[in-house]
Amino acid sequence: MRARTLGALAVVAVVALDRAAKALVLADFDATAAAPRPLTPFLNLALHWNRGISFSLFVQDSAVGRWLLLALTLVITALIAVWLWRARALLVGLGLGLIVGGAIGNGYDRLVYGAVVDFLDLHALGRHFFVFNLADAAINVGVALLIVDGVFFAARRERAAGS
Repeated sequence: MRARTLGALAVVAVVALDRAAKALVLADFDATAAAPRPLTPFLNLALHWNRGISFSLFVQDSAVGRWLLLALTLVITALIAVWLWRARALLVGLGLGLIVGGAIGNGYDRLVYGAVVDFLDLHALGRHFFVFNLADAAINVGVALLIVDGVFFAARRERAAGS
């Protein structure tokens, strides 16, 4: 299997799973205020509208800010998609596919709802760390895969190519 094929499959899977999970959460929760529901001792199901980027940074409540974040997301996603198209290593293809799929999932939310639907509330010892969604998780796993590839496999591939 080619890296770009694996990446494309990851994009489709992440977008489908993210859309399905968000649709279930939105159907189950009152759109404005609902009490969190415990899933595990450290994870709640809780509806949160994120008007910023990751970890609610750069919150944008205006229409202009929302459209600027969406435009930035589209540009970055397009650049990563080009990288995916050129990828040769399976781990890189998978990582980039997860990132692109997550970006598309969150970009869809921003376009349709004006904010990203976050619903997984990670907490411990009375502290709530952040609320995220499956697209966010896919992006983080994708970045981790790129780091693993860069640290453990990229130099080996370059040495093998140079031989």
